[in-house]
Order: sequence, then structure tokens, then C-alpha cells
Amino acid sequence: MTLDIYAADEQADHPVAVDRWAALARAVLVAEGITSDTEVSLLFIDEPSIAALNERFLDKQGPTDVLSFPIEDEIDRSGRSPDEGGTGPASIEAPTGRQLLLGDVVICPTVAAVNAVEHGVTFDDEIALLVVHGILHLLGMDHEIDEEAQRMERREQELLDRFYRVPPLLDQSPAERAT
Repeated sequence: MTLDIYAADEQADHPVAVDRWAALARAVLVAEGITSDTEVSLLFIDEPSIAALNERFLDKQGPTDVLSFPIEDEIDRSGRSPDEGGTGPASIEAPTGRQLLLGDVVICPTVAAVNAVEHGVTFDDEIALLVVHGILHLLGMDHEIDEEAQRMERREQELLDRFYRVPPLLDQSPAERAT
């Protein structure tokens, strides 16, 4: 029983700590109830590559910060377009003895760096948000309507608070450290 996160930095503009972001992705998946026999890819790519994916799968011009490609439970399809909807992993079962290929999260660090400045946060803060956001998309969450967007944003912040914005142990009281 394994939960595999395959992470790769396939761009050179803004080096990323691949292991750190893979650990965050794993923590989010576990918190969301995905604990074994699952595989996710986390890829960091350049602007031209993400722009090509954005155009191919969403019919949108130019680069974007993150795309998620959940893999459906239909055997005859190799994947689906991001934000196409779907039921998430609850309806997907890995064939006996095989891993569930949950999907791919693709992030563009160059776009993330620009967004970080616009949002008044650090580069790492922006990357952390995109990792969590992308994983939640793989799990079936979306933001096409306001209610869903608010639910997704709340969950993103809860997960970031729990796994990314963790206060240093030295600043915590003994009672806080025990929790």
C-alpha cells in the first residue's frame, strides 16, 4: 500500500524545492482521506509549456499558474480536461492489485512569481497555495460557482494553516506542542 507523489522541476526560471512541495501534496491527500495505492504527479513547467496545455485543454490563450488533470474512472480515456467537473476520487476505484492514478498537477513557477507580487505574498506562499489548489481539483473540488469557490477557498486555507503555515515549535506552549 503506497501513496506515491512523483514530482519534477522541468523548468529553469524559478527553481523549486520539489521534495518540500511533494510532502505538502502528500499531507493534503492524507488529510482528505487518500492514504494508499494512489499515484499523483506534481510537475513544475515553464510558461510556453503551460500555455500550450492551457490552450489545448481549456481553449485559453497564454500561460496560467496551475492546471489539474484528474483521471476519470472511464477505462477508454487517458485523462480529462481541467475544470471539466467530475465526481472526484470517491467514484474511482483502482483495479484490484493496481494503483489508482489520481492525476497530475502542473504548476508554472514563473506565473506564480508574478502572482505572488500581485497578491503581496512570498513565492513559497504562492507555490504552496497552488499545490493545495491543484490537489483539491484532483479530488473533485471546483470553483465554477460562488458557493463551490467559497468552500474550496476555505478548505485551501485550512490545509495551508495545518501543513504549510505551521508555527515553529519554539513559539508554541507545551500544550500546543502536544496537539
